[in-house]
Amino acid sequence: MPWPVLVFDIESIPDVAGLRTLRGAPPDLDDAAVYAQWAQERKDEGKSDFMPLHLQRILVISCVFRNAEGLRVHSFVDRDDKSEGKVVQNFFNSIDKHSPQLVSWNGGGFDLPVLHYRGLRHGVVAGKYWDMGEDDREFKWNNYISRYHMRHLDLMDLLAMYQPRASAPLDAMAKLCGFPGKLGMDGSQVFNAYREGKLDEIRRYCETDVMNTYLLYCRFQKMRCGFTEAEYEQEIAFVKQSLGALAPDEPHWQEYLAAWG
Repeated sequence: MPWPVLVFDIESIPDVAGLRTLRGAPPDLDDAAVYAQWAQERKDEGKSDFMPLHLQRILVISCVFRNAEGLRVHSFVDRDDKSEGKVVQNFFNSIDKHSPQLVSWNGGGFDLPVLHYRGLRHGVVAGKYWDMGEDDREFKWNNYISRYHMRHLDLMDLLAMYQPRASAPLDAMAKLCGFPGKLGMDGSQVFNAYREGKLDEIRRYCETDVMNTYLLYCRFQKMRCGFTEAEYEQEIAFVKQSLGALAPDEPHWQEYLAAWG
């Protein structure tokens, strides 16, 4: 299996400040009222209140980074509601530094477009990520941007043969493969959790999601003979050992390992 590997997942909330700008909302109308007004209009039109991707504000980017030196779980978090640009920049800095195999579950359909829009808004620089062969000729034939290239592997998209109607939820596939699946909350609960000040709970939820993605990636590598059976079992044991070392300081890993059984 190629190393280094960077598996990622984001959690986002509605960008109400951006919504205010686009709607020309008056200053005496507070954010809650602006959002409620928009949501009611969507409901009246029979439409979803899911905010379009260019109006998703990133709270957390969680990563599993695996290389020859070990496995690391790390999150970039906007803790002061002012650091979104820095969070996005730090993520792309990791790509520039390591040129990793990038892995996601629906990253091509959601996470990366959101990162693109927010990066553009905040003036983020991401030269290696956007290289399509101008600087490195190898990237002409295998880059992060092209859908059918493998440098970014959207595992959901590939397994569905690039057919949206065939896609499967991460939680379902993780559980079917014997992994814990989602713990604590789901994506629909993130905005309310944010409004209740539960940023660490959101971060922990995102980290367990990205770990599910890494484990499914390992299973995929075994299926395509990137891992032998023995190598796969060794990697799974190594993941459990690594999470066990984190568990005393991070209770969600205790819960995750218990659910794994």
